[in-house]
Amino acid sequence: MAPTDRLRRSVLAGILTLGLVTGVQELHGQGPWRGYPPGTIEANRAGIFSAEPRSWEGAARLLIPMGARAVGMGRAVTAFQGSESAFWNPAGLARIESNRLGIFRRNDIVGEATAFSLILARQPLGTLTFSYQFLDLGDQDFVDDYQNVLGTISNRDHLGIVSFATQILPWLDTGLNFKVYRAQMSCHGQCPTSGPAGTAYLVDAGLLAFPLPSVPLRIGLMVAHAGPDLQIINVEQADPLPTRLRAAVAYDILTHFLDREDMEFWTTVELEERVRKPGSPVLYLGSEFVAGRADQISVRAGYGAGQPGLPPGLAIGLGIKYQQFEIGIGKALPTSIMGETEPAQVTFGVIF
Repeated sequence: MAPTDRLRRSVLAGILTLGLVTGVQELHGQGPWRGYPPGTIEANRAGIFSAEPRSWEGAARLLIPMGARAVGMGRAVTAFQGSESAFWNPAGLARIESNRLGIFRRNDIVGEATAFSLILARQPLGTLTFSYQFLDLGDQDFVDDYQNVLGTISNRDHLGIVSFATQILPWLDTGLNFKVYRAQMSCHGQCPTSGPAGTAYLVDAGLLAFPLPSVPLRIGLMVAHAGPDLQIINVEQADPLPTRLRAAVAYDILTHFLDREDMEFWTTVELEERVRKPGSPVLYLGSEFVAGRADQISVRAGYGAGQPGLPPGLAIGLGIKYQQFEIGIGKALPTSIMGETEPAQVTFGVIF
């Protein structure tokens, strides 16, 4: 084995172990960041500036799907490869051959989100990715007892991600995300406070396996959003991050009916479980039909059983790859709690 390969595998094994150990530590409340005061801006029923205790899990916005493919497949993408993997299982970035720039747009009842990913492929060493997501949660007027507007409170989230993924064995890929999450409120005018702000550091660690060379089977496993507790005022009020364990299996069932390399029909089953309070796993089902090789069209569908705050239901999506351009659209079909259907998410990519 070449020295470069030995170094690559040693480094990736180390960082993957670190990520998985961190997730296990979070399960027992012993994570290395526990007790640090990075801050959060989660609102609660008692008011936006209240110091009263809130729900036990903070920063739930990290669970909102980003990417047209993820939405169209009902969020069941842990066992898939592609440019959206920086927001899901980073191991899915490992075998990307060309540099890419992706732009993502989401507009739903939570807010408006815009993101991008710059993917730098350096095979056989691996793939390095830089991603950023900006979430605009909207503005809220602060009024006095006479309903006079004294100021405007702006609520914004920022998420930066650095990903590295590589193939450590012919049948096994691994990846790691290092994420910086900043939640911030700011006030224009007169407010009782300038608004809380905090920064947290998180990691995702993932595996993607192809265990049988002659069988179109993929197995994905990852720990997501492992990191420090988020607090609004002090350590006693800190909320744990929504750390999740995800496991998925994907299989191309079309191989049983057609012997064609330019058509695939992948189906996947995925389970997502809380790390801190296990016992209520969430089921996701997804499918993707892909036709073509260099130029492709993809038709997607999925179903999510739902989790707290999110209704279960179907999702559909469409993806097109033509020469060096990629575009995708995904839409969740269930009606939201506001009585409106969820708007579509759009992804646009350029290969260079």
